[in-house]
Amino acid sequence: MAFFPADGKAFNLTRRAHLATALAVANTHWTRLRGLLGLGTDDFRNGSGLWIVPCHGVHTLGMGFPIDVLYLDHGLKVVGIQSEVRPWRFTPVLRKAASVLELPCGTAAETKTAVGDTIEITLPKDCTQFPA
Repeated sequence: MAFFPADGKAFNLTRRAHLATALAVANTHWTRLRGLLGLGTDDFRNGSGLWIVPCHGVHTLGMGFPIDVLYLDHGLKVVGIQSEVRPWRFTPVLRKAASVLELPCGTAAETKTAVGDTIEITLPKDCTQFPA
């Protein structure tokens, strides 16, 4: 991914499946605002991911490809899933979500990720999970 350091990982502990091996974090006003805008399908492929913290819902305005969206609570438990969100859409806002994990389209189905699954996020030491 060209816009963010993608040094993190997201792993579904419940299903024992890798969700993202090149995970970027959007945890500032500007990185959350930018999200995946400007990326092409080749930039965001299997193994890529964007963790948006904090977040209750997303949009795909201006994007050129569909994505899967996992809503995570503070304990990184999946509290909602929106699969195959096409460009120019808004996802529902889930107040119980603390963050959102954006993944390439089809990742949720391929890994059989479901509501209630627990996700493990691994980040570089110099990256904070939640902004102060």
